[in-house]
Amino acid sequence: MRRVIGAGALLVAAAVLSSCDEPKDPTPQPVPATWHKNVGPLIQQKCGSCHVEGGIAPFALQTYAQAQAQRDAIKASVQSGHMPPWPPSRECAQYLDDRSLGSEEVALITRWADEGGPEGNPADAPRNPRPQPGGGLSRVDATLSMPVEYTPQQSPDDYRCFLIDWPYGDQRYVTGFRANPGNASIVHHVIAYLAEPNQVAAAQALDDNEPGPGYTCFGGPGLNGGQMAWLGSWAPGSLGMDYPAGTGMRVAAGSKVILQVHYNTGHGLHGGQAGPDRTSVSMKVDTAVDKVAFVQPWANIDWVLKKTMNIPAGQADVVHAWGADPTSVLDQLTGGVFEKGKPITVHNVALHMHTLGTRTRMEIRRGAGGSECLLDIPRWDFHWQGSYALTQSKVVNPGDSIHLECHWDNSTPGAREVNWGEGTGDEMCLGLFYMTQ
Repeated sequence: MRRVIGAGALLVAAAVLSSCDEPKDPTPQPVPATWHKNVGPLIQQKCGSCHVEGGIAPFALQTYAQAQAQRDAIKASVQSGHMPPWPPSRECAQYLDDRSLGSEEVALITRWADEGGPEGNPADAPRNPRPQPGGGLSRVDATLSMPVEYTPQQSPDDYRCFLIDWPYGDQRYVTGFRANPGNASIVHHVIAYLAEPNQVAAAQALDDNEPGPGYTCFGGPGLNGGQMAWLGSWAPGSLGMDYPAGTGMRVAAGSKVILQVHYNTGHGLHGGQAGPDRTSVSMKVDTAVDKVAFVQPWANIDWVLKKTMNIPAGQADVVHAWGADPTSVLDQLTGGVFEKGKPITVHNVALHMHTLGTRTRMEIRRGAGGSECLLDIPRWDFHWQGSYALTQSKVVNPGDSIHLECHWDNSTPGAREVNWGEGTGDEMCLGLFYMTQ
């Protein structure tokens, strides 16, 4: 039986075959780059927490007009990787609230700037805006302020401690922390120490024995040989954060907070003119947690006490490194909060140097061999420091060590020999980790 193919079918087949022969463009056309459609939402997500009126950034990027006027600066900053600031290396570990841009996002912003920064149609704005950048506190339950204003009396560095009442009459847990520098041009760092009820009288005596608000406290709050619990800390660039869910630092009724503020009134980028300051700290506070936490500073005690962290003048890459097993001395480090000889879990990590630092790294070196990176900052920037929450917490077992390595460039003409010290012109190699047991 013969099958007859109709003319219509032949025409369809011919059209299909003809279309297969037509050349196709393998390069997809880029999505149009406009402020309302994609550039604005991206900038708000990655940059919006700092680039606001009165924020720590030098200009706001909340409106199209603000961003369009700064489009060339935005392009240069994202292409160089300088903005948005995200110091940790992606090769080390993964962290929550990553502000960095991917290559496609950099290309989008670059194309928008090159095309003159078009505004586009407001109707093209996404119905579901991108989430705002992470970091900061999800809620504020208590804000503790210096009792009165203080103007630095020593130059270029003045360390001042202020005794602040704990506002709760029962046991609570600090589950998040943020500092609010009153005079950001002179505040170098803030640490909130916990004065237990049996330490309050000694702290009050230090305050009473020195005229003026607070008391001088180079090297720490001046109690218990410096072994005091931290409730939180701040350095330039930090936005604060919630601590890992279900964890927090225990604060007993009758405790006080010792707020150490380091003022730097030197000239240049790292210090402003002396003026009044009234810094405060904000905290998230809960009545119960699943696990008690502790913030552990980590550095070679010989660097601090014996000044063995020498950084000679004229050297472009000075390196100091050290490591130890924290589980072997947990009872001493935590004042009995943790038991020694038992594993700890590290949740958040931070590193601190001053202005000569170039790169720094903290890792776990396993007793059985091998290592796991906790935090690696390949291009140190004093102005962008923070605490980083690991997406996967890491367990440190007895026999493991937590290892620090810091690099400095002290080759600038006229440089002086530098060592560990409290001043901004001195140096540090300090790790910090938030841990539970």
